[in-house]
Amino acid sequence: MRHLLPPAPPEPAPLRWLGELVDWSIVLLGAALVVIVFANVVMHQLDYDIAWTTEFGEFVMVWTTFLGAAAAARRRGHMAITEALELAGEGSGGRLLRLAIDCIVVVVLGVLVWYGAVIVQASWGNILTVLDWPMAWQYMALPAGSAIALVYVLRDVVARLRGQDLEAAVENVS
Repeated sequence: MRHLLPPAPPEPAPLRWLGELVDWSIVLLGAALVVIVFANVVMHQLDYDIAWTTEFGEFVMVWTTFLGAAAAARRRGHMAITEALELAGEGSGGRLLRLAIDCIVVVVLGVLVWYGAVIVQASWGNILTVLDWPMAWQYMALPAGSAIALVYVLRDVVARLRGQDLEAAVENVS
């Protein structure tokens, strides 16, 4: 079943398992969203409305967005402005700049995990109107997706510190 997912760079088994869990979660959430929205469209034709589809769709889109960001971080697939990297070249200056960028990303993801956890903690008392679920479950996508992305960016930092060429691995993935 692994061949059904987009390729990922070589990684230790725990990171591969985490990545596959994220990938399959995205697939299942997307499939659920398609089925439920389609069912609601059909029900609209019968003058009936499934009231919770809008709220559920929003919930699924939020989770899919943050899990998708983690999946992209795993594959080093996020959009990047590469002019400065190209100017720095492949020597020590380029390697240092790539490491610095990864370290900045680690800090940003750390802030997202921290403040996302604060938002989740503060929102347990708020309830989604139709689904009657705590809003914290929806907001939990921010720290969860950011934490998973952080794991993969830290993997890259460690690889860069060991002198591994990650750019070659990116070309083999796409």
